[in-house]
Amino acid sequence: MKRFSNTVINEADTNGMNLYLIRLGEISLKGLNRAFFEKKLKNNIKLKLHPHHSFLLREKGRFYLYVSSDCPEEKVIRTLKTTFGVVGFSKALVCEKDWDEVVSTVKKIITYPPFTGDSAKNSQNRTFKVEARRSDKTFPKNSYQIEAEIGGVVLDNILELKVDVHAPDLILNIEVREHVYVYTSPISGPGGLPVGCAGRGLVLLSGGIDSPVAAFRMAKRGLKQDCLYFHAYPYTSDMALQKVKDLAAVLGPYLGGTTLHVVNFTEAELWIKDNSKEEEHTLMMRACMMRVANMIAKKNDCKVLVTGEALGQVASQTLESLCFTNSMSDIPVLRPLIGMDKEEIIATARQIGTYEVSILPYDDCCVIFSPKHPLVRPEVASETASFEKMQIDEILERCAENAESIPISYNAV
Repeated sequence: MKRFSNTVINEADTNGMNLYLIRLGEISLKGLNRAFFEKKLKNNIKLKLHPHHSFLLREKGRFYLYVSSDCPEEKVIRTLKTTFGVVGFSKALVCEKDWDEVVSTVKKIITYPPFTGDSAKNSQNRTFKVEARRSDKTFPKNSYQIEAEIGGVVLDNILELKVDVHAPDLILNIEVREHVYVYTSPISGPGGLPVGCAGRGLVLLSGGIDSPVAAFRMAKRGLKQDCLYFHAYPYTSDMALQKVKDLAAVLGPYLGGTTLHVVNFTEAELWIKDNSKEEEHTLMMRACMMRVANMIAKKNDCKVLVTGEALGQVASQTLESLCFTNSMSDIPVLRPLIGMDKEEIIATARQIGTYEVSILPYDDCCVIFSPKHPLVRPEVASETASFEKMQIDEILERCAENAESIPISYNAV
């Protein structure tokens, strides 16, 4: 029998299953509503591992994830590395509190990478340490004795390894709890809060570097998001649309799956060009996008809009311009990149895998009619009057009504 807090499971229930220890971060600090966040995280993990059988148990700030052995390890790793709420995880082996079983289990786990030498560092120069924690004080060996004796077992079996207790390449963990758990250095997860625990939003996905990072940052705070793209064919090519689909696919695992709404914006762009001053073209286009986004968000029960705007980055992102475009939406607009510089944004884009897609040379509709000298410090009242003068409302309603919705899987990439 295995006991986890108030849960008892039979050994037979875990036969033929692999075990992963999942470390929780911010969720562990929650109070009376912690169970809500934990349930959301459990559901997100199980959904992404489907159709493989899995179940999760909680114990002292971590989850124990059991997954059927027919589930490829690569899928488990990809799932946990892209699931918000997971701080770190390790594949583990479990045994009873018998010293001979502990030694036998250690010999098994050091046959796995990275102990087998599958690392970037030369196998002849690799170092390790053993870290032991003994929660059950009835176990006959204390933490120091466990570390020393297990260290000897590792050295006897992998001659090229050396001990380094200060900055080792590898850490072998031994935890003595209700059972003994043996596992190697954890793989980092994305942290944050489980997607879906903070409501639903709509992110304006342009195809550039910034907006995918904005979507990632809001997903890390638990916001479930649909994506919205404005396409102006033939002024923007089908390759530009495919680029955005590819970005949505990269984001899919982080967002727990999403829906990409594609708006045909050509009619609106041409109307703006013909019915507004040249210096106002970009500003009016952004205002129209906000209006359409507001309509689609309400239609899909999204409570906020999310954009990749950063203060002062371009003319349409000055404080005055943002105040004007904000006035076009009657739901909140979140800008998670507002205080970030470009290098910070690029670093995150590289980390999550969107950068190489974002820099593909296919322009989005934001640049096709960009004026040489755009308006930088607009007055809200004056620009609102210019917007109303265009009489574009019917066109924008058609844009929203005819948007194409494309489902994006949580296992897209």
